[in-house]
Amino acid sequence: MNYYICSELNLIRMKILSIHDLEKIRRSAETALRLREESNDKVTENSCGLALGSQHLQILICGGTGCKASSSHLIADNLNKILKENGITDKVEVITTGCFGFCEKGPIVKIIPDNTFYTQVTPEDAEEIVKEHIIGGKKIERLLYTDPKTEQKVSDSKHMDFYRKQLRIALRNCGFIDPENIEEYIARNGYVALANYLLNHTPDKVIDVIKRSGLRGRGGGGFPTGLKWELTARQESDIKYVVCNADEGDPGAFMDRSIMEGDPHSIIEAMALCGYSIGASKGLVYIRAEYPLAIHRLKTAIAQAREYGLLGGHILGTDFCFDIDIRYGAGAFVCGEETALIHSMEGKRGEPTLKPPFPAESGYQNKPTNVNNVETLANIPIILINGAEWFASIGTERSKGTKVFALAGKINNVGLIEVPMGTTLREVIYEIGGGIKGDKKFKAVQTGGPSGGCLTEKHLDTPIDFDNLLAAGSMMGSGGMIVMDEDDCMVSVARFFLDFTVEESCGKCTPCRIGNKRLLELLNKIAEGKATEKDLQTLQTLGKVIKDTALCGLGQTSPNPVLSTLDNFYDEYIEHVRDKTCRAKQCKSLLTYYINPDLCIGCHLCAKNCPADAIIGLPRKPHTVLPEKCIKCGMCMARCKFNAISVC
Repeated sequence: MNYYICSELNLIRMKILSIHDLEKIRRSAETALRLREESNDKVTENSCGLALGSQHLQILICGGTGCKASSSHLIADNLNKILKENGITDKVEVITTGCFGFCEKGPIVKIIPDNTFYTQVTPEDAEEIVKEHIIGGKKIERLLYTDPKTEQKVSDSKHMDFYRKQLRIALRNCGFIDPENIEEYIARNGYVALANYLLNHTPDKVIDVIKRSGLRGRGGGGFPTGLKWELTARQESDIKYVVCNADEGDPGAFMDRSIMEGDPHSIIEAMALCGYSIGASKGLVYIRAEYPLAIHRLKTAIAQAREYGLLGGHILGTDFCFDIDIRYGAGAFVCGEETALIHSMEGKRGEPTLKPPFPAESGYQNKPTNVNNVETLANIPIILINGAEWFASIGTERSKGTKVFALAGKINNVGLIEVPMGTTLREVIYEIGGGIKGDKKFKAVQTGGPSGGCLTEKHLDTPIDFDNLLAAGSMMGSGGMIVMDEDDCMVSVARFFLDFTVEESCGKCTPCRIGNKRLLELLNKIAEGKATEKDLQTLQTLGKVIKDTALCGLGQTSPNPVLSTLDNFYDEYIEHVRDKTCRAKQCKSLLTYYINPDLCIGCHLCAKNCPADAIIGLPRKPHTVLPEKCIKCGMCMARCKFNAISVC
């Protein structure tokens, strides 16, 4: 094994030159991980903590953005403090991981090896966890997850519906390893694929395996990944680039962010493998600046990979040289499109350009460039370790593997999930997602974010894959999945997504710049009760024209939410137009405030708080709302103590 001395820090670092070197590190780090792996396979014991007889315990704490925002870092600080006070720091280790996925119940604390899974933990709970669980050997019932179906406490994640149907491939290390510890990643066979293919296989072999695996791009388009790599490899050029698209901009989407926060080394290894296969020596990660935690962990991982000789010159003692830099985006949604992304990295306006030429031919600095998103890259190392046939055996005929979704909206179990392609929407919403909040009626689910469409109850048994979602009038997109219930107005939903698209348009092409504005004006007209049935026809026709004529994917897919809601909820549009009513009571202009004379006692509180003087009535007599003066602010309803005011 080769060692070098870092003169500035006066530290001895290990430079990895072979699979044998990797194996030595893996063996030195595997003890800590073996404890976690074994705990996943065992049934939770009645006893727990040190009373279980374990010589060493680990407390895993979710360190994703969502849980950190709920003070998970303070939980870690408090735990370490109390462990020190009790003199058991040598027996109990506190480890911050990436996202566990169960965001609805965060912050999450998991105790190994008894595999106890605590939810909604606060910093104040740290003392009780140490004294009662770690030392006393008793589980804290109030912190355990309550199954909404059985009303029973569940002490470990294996028996939770949220996890039971998941298959974590891209998320395999998230919530399991310390993302800032390269040796924990290596202990999980990290960088083994890179070492194996650099030392034992040709670049063509890498591409062949990825092609045979059937992996398609997870950024939305679903283009075959192996074919994209092959097209870039064929180009003759002195310089080529590998670009990781981490510009995740869909409303409600947080898949890529969570992978970078929980498993950054998988992205680095995948980019290096791509560089080797296509003949590139430079990698660039384009990430939005409002992802500070992801940026920090990515920077840490890159620095560690360089120290261990896994990035930089002569990687693993070979002639292959590859390094990675980070480029920051300013949050423009259009820069998720690969040509706009490349222009942004070059310091130009983030505008898309016509293809061809494709980035594989002429991309960053007019050089051949391969662009893949985060989730796509996260699959690469494990495919090369387990083989193409293994990955191809998962999923459907044309959509192989798994897909990560950010499950959000009116759903009980909000969080990050990963399921095999072909899993139905019903399984995702009702089994993994735990059904609709408040036992409300399911109405629709938006897949694919602003580029996707709304699917209804009739689509619940549709297997999720690229082709089925397109056939149903939606799309896979990057993986946002927003669930809606009976209280959602579909005109308002379409308006929300279209408003986002109008705001995020680069303005380069007329169909997107002007056409979407006209679409939005029509939707506003409908929501205000000023539209006619002819406007509905115009809405549909204009939407189809924009799809056919817009320059890039953003413009071509922007009418999807409008067209899908028109197809599936035409009756709601008709109610807005003909009857001037909104059944979900979400369109403010169509609401009428009514005071029930049987419930009103004439306290005058509503009239006092009405900013428009729209309520009249004598003291101790029922009051009345004047529709012509009412501005529909809802202040009267909020102030009424007798539930005498309703909306119709």
